[in-house]
Amino acid sequence: MIPISFFFGGARRTDQTAGRKEGIVGAMTVAWDDQFKRQNIMWKVPRNIRMNDNIVVREDEIAVFYRDGKVLAYLDRPDRYALTSQNVAILGKLIQALSGVVQQAEVYYLQKRIFDGKFGTQEAFLFQDPDFDMVQLRAFGDFRYRLKDPETFINQFVGTFGAATSAEVEDRIKNELMKQLNVTLGKMKANGLKVVDFAASLNDIEQGTLANSKPHFATLGLEILQISGLNIPLPESIKEALEKMASAKVLGRTNAAAYQQFAFADSMKAAASNPSGGAGTGVGLGAGIGMGYGMASQMPGMIAQQQQTQQRPCPKCGTMNAVTTKFCGNCGADTTIAAGSKPCIKCGKMVGPGQKFCPECGAAQTLKCPDGHEVPGGMKFCPECGKPVVQS
Repeated sequence: MIPISFFFGGARRTDQTAGRKEGIVGAMTVAWDDQFKRQNIMWKVPRNIRMNDNIVVREDEIAVFYRDGKVLAYLDRPDRYALTSQNVAILGKLIQALSGVVQQAEVYYLQKRIFDGKFGTQEAFLFQDPDFDMVQLRAFGDFRYRLKDPETFINQFVGTFGAATSAEVEDRIKNELMKQLNVTLGKMKANGLKVVDFAASLNDIEQGTLANSKPHFATLGLEILQISGLNIPLPESIKEALEKMASAKVLGRTNAAAYQQFAFADSMKAAASNPSGGAGTGVGLGAGIGMGYGMASQMPGMIAQQQQTQQRPCPKCGTMNAVTTKFCGNCGADTTIAAGSKPCIKCGKMVGPGQKFCPECGAAQTLKCPDGHEVPGGMKFCPECGKPVVQS
């Protein structure tokens, strides 16, 4: 508990449990201790304020009087205010509200200075990419903010959200920033943004998030001044895929068979570098490497043989067929649809591209956000407006 200074008949004492004591007689003088205010935008005085109490407000502070879900008044000029006189214009209405035995109010101290904070995802969010489909992403960054409207701030954070500490306020700010980041990514994706463009677009994403945040946070009584240091790291699986694709492109091999050839050669080389691995027991490192390159020279035939043994299920009857087979040997259905199919979000069976309902269980493969946008199943936030999606 933060200490509060009391004055009784001119004698000063400090009581750390004043907020829990009842029946204290005499005037109370309240001031926000500098030791505790450095990293806090808000502090709630533990004991309600009554008539005859004294409030100390410094240059960088605002004292807000709050009762019955609304702000009674706030003091934003540095001074020592004795709640016994109506001479000060701002105190007239407040003293009338506090007059009487049981009439009292909560007091919140707010700081005017600029604060720095960090935000980040607690859970990965999904980004629908045209090349890599659904990608799980995390984001981290820094932000600067300050109080803009004390009355709106108290009504929103204390009245609506029930916040009582600075930590609760900052947690709310971080959650709201992540929502605005999702909104920004959704808008930029509609203009062609892909995951491979993130590194070169971080400044644009920061500025877009800042622009979207300003009007939103104004309704909370806050102002977001800056978003910086944004980092959206790509998953390791995407990085590895990009490296393989880049290497294949350097070699001039862009079709699927050539890429598979390159990947196979890469695995053979790795096996050959292991004396007790792919080269076999008792074979030296040099022999292993030679065997690896010898096998690589036989890759076209081996890949063809591998394709004959690889199988995929028929999208209609489920019968397994070789990947080179275009039509199912059991029912005659086109098996090439499996190349673009996705697992059903409910039962896991394969659903063909463009199908909105699972042919196995009938489950819808798209959801609706609160604004009515279609959202692919499994996404937590709408890629168009950034609003949370209720999972059915």
